[in-house]
Amino acid sequence: MTSFVYYIAPKILRAALSIVVVVTLTFVVLRASGDPALQILGPSARAPDLEAFRQRWGLDQPLYIQYVHYLWAALQGDFGNSMLGGRPAMQLVLERMPLTLALMLPALALNVLIGIPIGAYAAMHRDSWIDRCVMMLTVLGFTVPSFVLGLLFILIFSVTLGLFPSGGADKWQSFVLPVLTLGIGGAAVIARFTRSAMIEVLSQLYVVAASAKGVTWRQVIHYHALPNALIPILTLLGLMLGGQVAGAVLVEAVFGWPGIGQLLVISVGNRDLAVVQVILLLVALTMTSANLMMDLLYGVIDPRLRTNRSASH
Repeated sequence: MTSFVYYIAPKILRAALSIVVVVTLTFVVLRASGDPALQILGPSARAPDLEAFRQRWGLDQPLYIQYVHYLWAALQGDFGNSMLGGRPAMQLVLERMPLTLALMLPALALNVLIGIPIGAYAAMHRDSWIDRCVMMLTVLGFTVPSFVLGLLFILIFSVTLGLFPSGGADKWQSFVLPVLTLGIGGAAVIARFTRSAMIEVLSQLYVVAASAKGVTWRQVIHYHALPNALIPILTLLGLMLGGQVAGAVLVEAVFGWPGIGQLLVISVGNRDLAVVQVILLLVALTMTSANLMMDLLYGVIDPRLRTNRSASH
């Protein structure tokens, strides 16, 4: 138990510090990037109307006072209201979250179910024509931008073949193209990373020794190579979980998907500060929580990490 505490405590502290940094930078950058009063009321608005707007939303106060008020309200669960409609920003974001999760979770599953087996298979057939074909496809998969891939899917499967809708979220067929668009690039990245990790593990002496002792190749892969290759792959998955939100912004824009990504684009364009801050805070929480979970899994997969941490104390 003590070793676990020493192992996880610094990671929790680092995660909390990361969230504070993201919140602070977001707060400062959004207010330095333009005047929400001019953006929302328009350049033709009268000076008294602009001043009244700034007073209503506290934009006339010094930046540090605005920041303290924001932090104090956030600690009490109040993340502000939308400047456009006056509704709570968190409520607006939570209303759209289910549709974004409906894209992200299947896409993440595709990343794992396609990327890891393909990468491992390519590593087991290193330098063969199979390996070269897999690497060529993965390079193509992660170099083509998601919005280009999405438009290509719409052109082929919606316009030409008429198999799937080109936008909206009103039926299950509408999910297919956005999920594929969001999932293919991630699967390509994981496949390349898995291949590299597997090749490195397969060259280790303990793997060679296991093979020399008569352990079957299947057992070497399942019990020695793959578990040890999973640790760096888990790190990548933790980073990609937060990256899925960023990818969803483009994918939702291409397919007219009414999720958090589309809301973020609209809110940034209108300088709707509270909504943008909530979305970026959720992204930061997602990434730090995912990395924290990956760190916990490291300790399960390789107990030596916990032992080394406790021994250093």
